[in-house]
Amino acid sequence: MRDYRQPPSPEKGGRRSTIGDAGENAGDTQGGWRRPIRLAAAVLGAISLGVISIPAGAADTADLWAALRSGGHVVVMRHALAPGTGDPQSFDVGKCETQRNLSTQGRAQAKRIGDSFRANGIAGARVYSSQWCRCLDTAELLRLGPVATLPALNSFFQTIGRRTPQTAALQKWLSEQDRTTPLVLVTHQVNITALTGIYPASGEMVVLRIEQDGALKTIGTMRPD
Repeated sequence: MRDYRQPPSPEKGGRRSTIGDAGENAGDTQGGWRRPIRLAAAVLGAISLGVISIPAGAADTADLWAALRSGGHVVVMRHALAPGTGDPQSFDVGKCETQRNLSTQGRAQAKRIGDSFRANGIAGARVYSSQWCRCLDTAELLRLGPVATLPALNSFFQTIGRRTPQTAALQKWLSEQDRTTPLVLVTHQVNITALTGIYPASGEMVVLRIEQDGALKTIGTMRPD
């Protein structure tokens, strides 16, 4: 687990039921050093939505797994390694061949992350994904259960005006979910940064606690490797 207030080192970054409306035709960013202005805007947006909480001391990995097993928590995960940035101009959300996809290393990474869930006593979860193929493939390779698509998890990298309303919609959706079973959301860097103020590496997981009033509190992060 790293200090999630710091940017990660540069790295490379269907089929299922759908919840809600169709998503945007946009990609997500690559792992790497964040741009200060964009990150500052994302953090301020998260604060304004009341969803960011940076504790004085982050929980260690064992505590985070224990929290997930106990219920009332959600993992918001960036898709596994998918080299490149954004998506080609010919991008079509319904055609994986037009998108930036997981590399061989990314597919192996997603499988290892799923194995880590099982090794820590979580054999199954409710799993939701962005409609982008690199997220759907990551979610399925976890092998934690059926994958449903949730457009609130779709990237708004190229439609930045959707950041605030879409993040608010995701927060509302989370506040209404059952808290008794683990919940895993596979999405994009921009979405996670907008929700939490954290810039995740590929495959990194942000663990949030869903409070009784529906508010979200960040309790830590876990990196895949």
